[in-house]
Amino acid sequence: MQNLDVSTVVFAVVAIFVIFKLRSVLGTRTGAERRPLDPTTPARGDPPVANGNVIPIGGVARAAGAPPADRWKGFAEKGSPLAAGLDAILSAEPAFTAADFLSGARAAYEMIIVAFAAGDLATLRRLLTPDALANFATAIQARKAAEQTMKTTLVSIDAAELVDARVVGTTATLAVRFAAKLVSATFDSAGAVVEGSTTTVVDHLDVWTFTRQLGARDPNWQLSATEAVH
Repeated sequence: MQNLDVSTVVFAVVAIFVIFKLRSVLGTRTGAERRPLDPTTPARGDPPVANGNVIPIGGVARAAGAPPADRWKGFAEKGSPLAAGLDAILSAEPAFTAADFLSGARAAYEMIIVAFAAGDLATLRRLLTPDALANFATAIQARKAAEQTMKTTLVSIDAAELVDARVVGTTATLAVRFAAKLVSATFDSAGAVVEGSTTTVVDHLDVWTFTRQLGARDPNWQLSATEAVH
């Protein structure tokens, strides 16, 4: 056997030691390791990222392809003018849903009734179109001029159903028929009831029309007209 150089033996021993330590720390690849994190790809179990946001803006994104034929089930009959109007709105606003709209309309109904009774024009200004606001403001001013006050309590909203939907130009309108129970009374300056009652529950049936500019950044609909149904 040839004589081995001492330095060669030392380097060989060091190399074997280093390799052994690396294997003990890093292990060996099996093919099942998780890929390095890609900042543009959501991790498994994380919510999907859309437009740079964890939750997609405008509601849950719809799957590609034609929408289901019964998409307005429970809100409008298939092939009806109401369904056609809803289709037109959906075409311009892919995130629109009838259920979400009616939920917001119910909330607006209560807010507007309470704000009108309180003479709260600041709240009404956010919820009404300019023309509707002018009519409400006139009634509030007439009440103040007569030194009267009003109190209204919403007991319940028994029903809220879509009765009309249409798009004219870039303006969408949706009409909702509300069936509600209210307790309402108007008082004079001395606190005596001059109209209504503080205890009697009265059924109200009204059609409220809401409008919105399609494509606008503000997602809110505004009340544009009210009509009592007799």
